[in-house]
Amino acid sequence: MARRKRIAVLYNEPAVGTAAGKKLIAANEKDDKAAAGMLRLRSRDGKTLATQALIDLSEIGVVEEMEDIKGALTSLGYTTKIFNVDSKFHRLVNYLQKENPDLVFNLVESVENESAQEMNVAGVYELMKIPFTGAGPLGLGIALKKARVKEILTYHGIPTPPFRVFARDAKVELGKGMKFPLIVKPSQEDASVGIDDLSVVYTMRDLRRRVRFILEEYTQPALAENYIEGRELNVAILGNSPPMALPISEIDFSGMGKGMHRIVSYEAKWIHGTVAYEGTKGVCPARLTKKQELRLKDLALQCYRLIGCRDYARIDFRLAKDGSPYVLEVNPNPDISDDAGFARSARAYGYTFPEIVGKIVSSALERSH
Repeated sequence: MARRKRIAVLYNEPAVGTAAGKKLIAANEKDDKAAAGMLRLRSRDGKTLATQALIDLSEIGVVEEMEDIKGALTSLGYTTKIFNVDSKFHRLVNYLQKENPDLVFNLVESVENESAQEMNVAGVYELMKIPFTGAGPLGLGIALKKARVKEILTYHGIPTPPFRVFARDAKVELGKGMKFPLIVKPSQEDASVGIDDLSVVYTMRDLRRRVRFILEEYTQPALAENYIEGRELNVAILGNSPPMALPISEIDFSGMGKGMHRIVSYEAKWIHGTVAYEGTKGVCPARLTKKQELRLKDLALQCYRLIGCRDYARIDFRLAKDGSPYVLEVNPNPDISDDAGFARSARAYGYTFPEIVGKIVSSALERSH
């Protein structure tokens, strides 16, 4: 009888808000279960969240996703354990040496709230020759650098909005093809961090103010690009040989307040109860012509290969009013939780949640062999 494969689900340590700023919730491995339970309770208790406002919902999401994935893996017959990756890297190495899992389901997106560390954790898996789901360290590192992604796409003729990156002390002026309105965001973050309604600017004065805000608040260069009026679409990709584009999902902004920009801000993505969050709903499949659908899927598959995505990814687009598509971001290892765009597309294709998880695991194991 074949041995059941052992899969370790690894996620990054969540944080809570305190008077002194964010504080990591679990100090060591024995705190994982209690921390996850507390976060799940508060994330599903709207009143608790509203009155205490302690939990960063973007970090709750990965805990709930982790628990759902563990349940799916168990239902599929895998032996599954979870592990919280914190700032003590020796714990991670010791854990992997001791457990020697057949596969790591990698949900780590940051370490100590630093997104740049995501690729380094994947590098640990590679050095220890342990197979893992999703993109490798190079793909994760490239995808996090928004400007580098746009340079690669532009070189290969894939449409993306004209842009410019402003480091500290750089002269703030428009680059080739740029015109107002622009949207300004941190150049090395994901999950809509640093994006709010004031991110869309209409004048040089507002552009300089927003660039300064990003430089000071996030201590990294600011990326400004043309703001594309139109529809926001997501293309989920699954598998490797060959990768498959799933039904296209759309963000419906019709519930947004009057005068609000139709963008997926941090509030819209994570802050339950806000107008932005309640006013943005996912719809799948999106209403598109066959030509539009094929074009978007073809561009998404090109992005998937160029940036180094593996097993699964999500490519975000804007479809301008004239029908022209523009790639906004390439997202390796996207959120696959039940209310996320990836899962919405997979359900429209006919997959259950355990089947999504199983497909990702199968793709990763096939690669490792």
